[in-house]
Amino acid sequence: MTLVSLTNAIYLLAAVLFVLSLAGLSKQETARRGNVLGMVGMGLALAAVVARALNESQRAVGVTALLIALVLGIGVVVGTWRARRVEMTQMPELIAILHSFVGIAAVLVGYNSYLTGTHDGVHLVEVFLGVLIGAVTFTGSVVAFLKLSARMKSAPLTLPGRNLLNLAAVLVSCGLLAWFLAEPSVWPLALMTLIALALGWHLVAAIGGGDMPVVVSMLNSYSGWAAAAAGFMLSNDLLIVTGALVGASGAILSYIMCRAMNRSFVSVILGGFGAEEGAAAPAGGGPVGEHHEMSAADVAEALAGARSVVITPGYGMAVAKAQYPVADLVEKLRARGVEVRFGVHPVAGRLPGHMNVLLAEAKVPYDIVLEMDEINGDFDETDVVLVIGANDTVNPAALDDPSSPIAGMPVLEVWNAKQVVVFKRSMATGYAGVQNPLFFRDNTAMLFGDARDQTEKIVAALAAG
Repeated sequence: MTLVSLTNAIYLLAAVLFVLSLAGLSKQETARRGNVLGMVGMGLALAAVVARALNESQRAVGVTALLIALVLGIGVVVGTWRARRVEMTQMPELIAILHSFVGIAAVLVGYNSYLTGTHDGVHLVEVFLGVLIGAVTFTGSVVAFLKLSARMKSAPLTLPGRNLLNLAAVLVSCGLLAWFLAEPSVWPLALMTLIALALGWHLVAAIGGGDMPVVVSMLNSYSGWAAAAAGFMLSNDLLIVTGALVGASGAILSYIMCRAMNRSFVSVILGGFGAEEGAAAPAGGGPVGEHHEMSAADVAEALAGARSVVITPGYGMAVAKAQYPVADLVEKLRARGVEVRFGVHPVAGRLPGHMNVLLAEAKVPYDIVLEMDEINGDFDETDVVLVIGANDTVNPAALDDPSSPIAGMPVLEVWNAKQVVVFKRSMATGYAGVQNPLFFRDNTAMLFGDARDQTEKIVAALAAG
């Protein structure tokens, strides 16, 4: 068997492993296996690419091997360092910045392919589209990183005529493509790159904080298509297949999340989280009533007398690292015969599946972690709901106030329970910058302080009887 045949066989095996990896990641019970299969597939793919590169090298094999080893070594060191240091709360921005690497790689591959390859029509279209998608992915991912890491305001940038600006950028890019095909040169490619960089920045800057989980999955899709475009330029079948898998899965996830939020994918892309063109970003607003407070001992007493408890986690739980004492609380309540379940909103946190990962990390049983649609009908039969660090996903204004920026977004209807306890550090608004009337309802009480500390106090109070 020739080396080319062997690497093609490895490519096929790696592609199958990637498909099985995606299938495994679709369920919590099989997610670990899915990750392992993906890692094995990527290891095989890298080995095959390196072997083919060494075989086809037009310079000394030793020099090529040294360059490859140097690049892989830098990647392994930097990747391991960042992976070991990153907190779970920083995963969204880490993923966003990793998407930007894929985008800039597609841009660089595009320019290299144009400068060193043939100038036939099909190849020129591949180069143009690859650079376009890569540039949009790059700046869009950088803006997402800045928003998610609080280095940039999460409020949407609502420029007058922003949709027309985006349309103009696309139309000008089409004109530059015609020029690029008619008279191939680096100038139309460079002009398009600048426009695409600005387009990617504006697209994500115009999307508000409430839609950021959708943005992360959308950028995941973009990075996949950028990788597929790079695969076409490099004539690498595995890169095409892998990019298509990532692009399609990211698009499907974005669609699922948009459907769960009762929003169209186009409306998210156009941005503004409900704001009109040229309007100011949604303001947080002041208090809309008088709130009530409870102590940890009071909450423990309410839980001790409850038959049914639902916990709805949010980003605040992740920040406080409260998933571990929450798991202890669940264990103690279940030992008392209390029915305890979790209600997880599809966009809870700032990353798809963020809360599910945190709860799985704390060894919370999978079967008591329910999605919004599974739990919403049970709140009217629930004695106590603990809202731990959630805000926008439990906001009744989404259903009651047509003028609210989050109007129409399905939320966890926790206010239907007999008693609601909201864990928060203060009365500040959520990530979308919208005030929550839930905090001022008669059956709602606020438990102020660090979610981890307060949960530990509740556990201690229950243990003390």
